[in-house]
Amino acid sequence: MFDPTKVISKKCADIKPSGIRKFFDLLETMPDVVSLTVGQPDFVTPWKIREAAIESIEKGRTYYTSNAGTQKLRDALSDYLTSFDLHYDPKKEIIVTCGGSEAVDAAIRALVDEGDEVIVHSPNFVCYEPLVNLCGGKCVTIETVAEEDFKVTPEKLRAAISPKTKLLVLSYPNNPTGAVMEREDLEALANVIKDTDICVLSDEIYAELTYGQKHVSIASLPGMRERTVVVSGFSKAFAMTGWRLGYACAPKEIASQILKIHQYAIMCASTASQFAGIEALTSCLEAKDEMVREYDRRRKFVVNELQNIGLKCYVPKGAFYVFPDIRVSGLTSDQFAEKLLFEYKACVVPGNAFGDCGEGFVRISYAYSVDHIKEGISRIGEMLKSL
Repeated sequence: MFDPTKVISKKCADIKPSGIRKFFDLLETMPDVVSLTVGQPDFVTPWKIREAAIESIEKGRTYYTSNAGTQKLRDALSDYLTSFDLHYDPKKEIIVTCGGSEAVDAAIRALVDEGDEVIVHSPNFVCYEPLVNLCGGKCVTIETVAEEDFKVTPEKLRAAISPKTKLLVLSYPNNPTGAVMEREDLEALANVIKDTDICVLSDEIYAELTYGQKHVSIASLPGMRERTVVVSGFSKAFAMTGWRLGYACAPKEIASQILKIHQYAIMCASTASQFAGIEALTSCLEAKDEMVREYDRRRKFVVNELQNIGLKCYVPKGAFYVFPDIRVSGLTSDQFAEKLLFEYKACVVPGNAFGDCGEGFVRISYAYSVDHIKEGISRIGEMLKSL
């Protein structure tokens, strides 16, 4: 009898399932749970964006677009990115993808060969290491800590570099910590790698979600554009998670390789989503700013509530997550999350889902209403009192 397990790729079989999905799957079987887990806006996509997609379908615009995306969308992206001091040729250096996730995947596959080392910082989003492993690369982890605002320091970067280093992955504003890298922080890293052949993959999906400061891209620094791939998307800033619309920006030599992978794997992003993206960039910036203001209000609220129940919490400066230290409970991250879920009907993501150095923390999303957040944290407070 044929055994399907014998034909599965070893690289794929060796990848561990996402630690985040474990709790999402449990939630589906448990009613009345207050979830603080989901990393997507609770806002409905602004009407003008939805209307543009509906109109495109009604007018029969249901064809393939150019592999790289419609020229109008790439032109709009090129104009939009100048607000971050990023300048890319919309014809040769911008590729529209199926979400930021595809952009990350295609960029890693375009750059990483068997045996290459890729430096990633932790805690961080879960996708980078599995994608590197599928390319035959090896991840070298830089552990960041709350005492240093979860930033990658030049000292730690220098220590992680070896002759095999091909790529540095930066993901700021950061999921799960909410940390940001300011201009001087990025300049210090640029000084470390400026005389090397190391490339940078800068995942800037939360670039618009910063509080009290403007996002700075490492690609905007002198000498960094030519060695950096910037990836982002519409999911977080415009409340468009289900539209699966992202993009990659890179020097034309690298962009052409990313485009080849995109051509063979995807063909092109959804046509209706692309028309929606044009509308987002040209007429919905005010709606985006209103959502950011509401996230800021929730950010302040959740940090204050966590402190009131006795949890230390780094104050996030970007994204829509907090990463409180739960070691005072005497529980591991998994124990804390499981006890909270099964006994108090509230759900958070254990910090170790984002890397080993996330142990002792949990991730809480504040992409929920204030009332929902308040109830969830109240249940956390009840659990802590019982301990």
